[in-house]
Amino acid sequence: MSDYFTTTEVADYLRLKERKIYELASEGRIPCSRVTGKWLFPRRLIDQWVLAHVEHADPAVGHPPPVIAGSHDPLLDWAVRESGCGLALLTGGSGAGLARLVEGGAAAAGLHLVDAVGDYNVEALRQARAGADVVLVEWAKRTQGLVLAAGNPLGVTSLADAVTRRLKFARRQEGAGAQVLLRHLVAEAPVNFVTPTAGSETDLAGLVADDVADCGIGIAAVARLLRLGFLPLHRERFDLAVRRRDYFDPPFQTLLAFTRTDTFSRKAEELTGYDVAATGTVTYNP
Repeated sequence: MSDYFTTTEVADYLRLKERKIYELASEGRIPCSRVTGKWLFPRRLIDQWVLAHVEHADPAVGHPPPVIAGSHDPLLDWAVRESGCGLALLTGGSGAGLARLVEGGAAAAGLHLVDAVGDYNVEALRQARAGADVVLVEWAKRTQGLVLAAGNPLGVTSLADAVTRRLKFARRQEGAGAQVLLRHLVAEAPVNFVTPTAGSETDLAGLVADDVADCGIGIAAVARLLRLGFLPLHRERFDLAVRRRDYFDPPFQTLLAFTRTDTFSRKAEELTGYDVAATGTVTYNP
């Protein structure tokens, strides 16, 4: 999908008549620009415009604490600190973070839960009954793969190779995005897991570094930080699930504004394994 809609495309996207779009544009009531006589509508601003017009929010529900729960991500961890947004992180896996968001214990949740057809996070929201007021905002696309000992001394060539040879896999907790992805990639093949269970990306990499495990599913950035080997396997989408009203509050908007800086882009490149071209894009708006 293009970053800019034509009048016909934005009408289809919003399920309105083209005549209504022309009316909104001429009156300055919808984000748009006129280029060589044609109206263009930035998709990102259209999504934000829709969110800004949400009505009938439940007044009985108070604001949650300024916390981002869910999966750990090094770039998010750094950006929350550096942006001065006032949010705190409470990591514990995608599934636990989503549950905390639904219960009102967090303002947002970091998710990377793949479904049976390879899409991300939408089906998890539906199953958790997160409600029609929760949207998904892309944080980054990340490279997931096998975290290995430095130099790959076992000569692992693929995920199937590691599973077939019964190498020792570090395990993440049930509901963690990495554990869901591993099950998705190996299907019914038996995996030789070791104990203890790793509570985060960093914990998993630590098990490999300490030779407790031969490998485990993790992101490229964490493997690089611990100077471990890495075999790329999959490109995933890491989203922030957030309620519409919290999306527009200063903490979240401050964080999003920081992601549009050169400082943020340079850090993502330095960490490796990130694609932040679409950071801040609303990927699901029920």
